[in-house]
Amino acid sequence: MYEAKWYKKLSNGKVECLLCPHHCVILLGKISICKARKNTNGTLYAINYGECVSLAMDPIEKKPLYHFHPGALILSVAPNSCNFDCPFCQNAEISQSKTYTQYISPEELVDLAIKKKSLGIAYTYTEPLTWYEYLIDAGKLAHKQGIKNILVTNGMIDEKPLLELLPYMDAANIDLKSMDEGFYKKVVHGDLKTVLNTIKISRQHIWIELTNLIIPGYNDSKELISKLIDFVAKLGVNTPLHFSRYFPHYKFTVPPTPVETLKFAWELAKEKLNYVYVGNVWLEGASDTYCPECSNLLVDRSYFYANPSGIEDKKCKKCGRKVDFIL
Repeated sequence: MYEAKWYKKLSNGKVECLLCPHHCVILLGKISICKARKNTNGTLYAINYGECVSLAMDPIEKKPLYHFHPGALILSVAPNSCNFDCPFCQNAEISQSKTYTQYISPEELVDLAIKKKSLGIAYTYTEPLTWYEYLIDAGKLAHKQGIKNILVTNGMIDEKPLLELLPYMDAANIDLKSMDEGFYKKVVHGDLKTVLNTIKISRQHIWIELTNLIIPGYNDSKELISKLIDFVAKLGVNTPLHFSRYFPHYKFTVPPTPVETLKFAWELAKEKLNYVYVGNVWLEGASDTYCPECSNLLVDRSYFYANPSGIEDKKCKKCGRKVDFIL
């Protein structure tokens, strides 16, 4: 068994996990909210260490990361756990309930990424932060071999463990679900302030892009969308923002997001941000990247295929502006 990081021992054999804001106080023999950590005889163990629930080669655009090595393929893996309880989760079968996993050591994972000629490893699909110890071990090995590490995450992690993790990561897509604290508390059982802090800190260390799943009646008001856009603009106008279309799944039966809502959010965000995209639906031009200086088409995207034909020597072919990409 692998002892967990970031916890403290309490009286009567109890332990308190210090990885995320839940700060689960776990009794002997019990597990954490995320189903990833167990108190065994007063010691907290990462019971999901190396246990993979999904493994695939994906286009990096699927994460979605549009400005980090466009067109690359990346080995994608996931744990069987999550510290959120989203009632609309698109991957509930592998994140919200116990299912079959297979152990892959950090060494095996990195060797597989190299064998597949992958850009690196994307920790994705469920919530990779609940795989914390495994992320660090695999991340270290990946960097030694010169390959990248990417997080696709809800961003709910305490600051100190985040700062320990970031040196081993290279990029992240962070899901900013709403700018309403009530939405986080009541709907997904998370903490908005922590997620915003994760975004701000991560941006200082690695490449980040943000995704907002727009759900009718929950986070689709002009006020909330505008507040989210303003937050991203303060991070920097070159921070890519992805609006994503919601579809009913798991416990949610709310109808799909109207295309008009997504188009409205896209148009509104483009007034303040240089790079805004729309996913889970086709909207003309909403997947492509244009030069903010001269409007030249830098990257043409179709589904998950990316053609960076407008970029040369890390500059716009037309006006010579340095592009906002990691290439």
